[in-house]
Amino acid sequence: MLIKKTLILFSFIFSTTACAFAADGAIDSGDTAWVTMSTALVMMMTPAGLALFYGGMSRYKNILNTFAMTLVAYCLASIVWVGWGYSLAFGESPSLLIGNLSHLFLNGIDIRSMTGTIPTLIFALFQMTFACISVALILGAVVDRMKFSAWIVFTILWVTFVYAPVCNWAWGGGWMFKMGALDFAGGNVVHINAGISGLVLTLILGKRQGYGKEPMIPSSVAFTALGAGLLWFGWFGFNAGSALAANGIAASAFMVTNTAAAVSGLSWLFVEWKYSKKPTLLGLASGTIAGLVGITPAAGFVTLPGALAIGAISGVIGFFGVAVIKRKIGYDDSLDAFGIHGLCGMWGAIATGLFASPSVTEGAAGLFYGNPGQVWIQFLSIIGTIAFSAIATLIIVFITKVITNGIRVEKEDELAGLDNALHGERAFEIE
Repeated sequence: MLIKKTLILFSFIFSTTACAFAADGAIDSGDTAWVTMSTALVMMMTPAGLALFYGGMSRYKNILNTFAMTLVAYCLASIVWVGWGYSLAFGESPSLLIGNLSHLFLNGIDIRSMTGTIPTLIFALFQMTFACISVALILGAVVDRMKFSAWIVFTILWVTFVYAPVCNWAWGGGWMFKMGALDFAGGNVVHINAGISGLVLTLILGKRQGYGKEPMIPSSVAFTALGAGLLWFGWFGFNAGSALAANGIAASAFMVTNTAAAVSGLSWLFVEWKYSKKPTLLGLASGTIAGLVGITPAAGFVTLPGALAIGAISGVIGFFGVAVIKRKIGYDDSLDAFGIHGLCGMWGAIATGLFASPSVTEGAAGLFYGNPGQVWIQFLSIIGTIAFSAIATLIIVFITKVITNGIRVEKEDELAGLDNALHGERAFEIE
């Protein structure tokens, strides 16, 4: 009996002491485990999920080139981020436009450094995965016709001079953050940023050979559907992990993310069925991604009814952005990076200003919860991202052209297919 009482007493003292250490700023093992897992989930999204999603939509003669450009973007962005990208995005600076180089190559960050309740090393890695997928998303606009060497140079410059500043604005204490703009997991930072850059790059590169005159048939819709499933799975880390803690906000973000993706997939499917008379697997897969994009900036701020509305409208916007707007304007966004990520990212940012509820995150309220000014703040953040991303991308493309002597592949290589012409490989043996 004495031993039992002693054990109970020691257990009480230990738990009380552990709580005290946590309150005093010790690393929280639960939060750290969750963000570590979330980091791994988001890491998988680029070289696996996005590679399959984009690779399946590209033509059979360019599928390996699409995989290669996705993978090299991940590798390059990883190095840029730990080298100087993280410091530019999160280095403490009086400027509201950019960080500094105080953490060059993660200088000053070690195993004891903390961000909130987690190690700063894990926080830096988690943020790295966002930089990686953001630049890789741009690829969807230009597959089939961009030089591999130009893509390498563009990736390094874009992560440094476009992604890092916008990340600082929203999450590193920059002007968006100071203004009170809400971007939980990357509506501005990831999707609008990448979508606008993809559109600019598309317009500069011009249309693919034969675009509008011959069918551009996907190599494997099955690959695309599998990629969409992996992206959906990884997106739980993307959104719920952005709480940076294993808490109720993470749980809510998890729930609304899944709900928005599901309803968006269905809304795209049924609109497509009505509009084109066929419910396609490609449309269903694209619709789920549109919903995931739309809910991303709102995930930590909205309740279930808000998620249903955001998802339903995301599917409609995505479909008409791809099936109607692109055709009417006539630009060749190969895999609809702007139509899905750009347009649905804008809708998600505005919707955050409509549906943000203080019942989820204290102090975050949108129009429907008594704060109409939040819509205007969200609108300003969108305009700022669009303007900066477009202008900065134009400058980067010009620099890339000079360095690589042009950014578009030779006509004969484009017609023959980039898998063999550039890489000397084939994805499929065609008899």
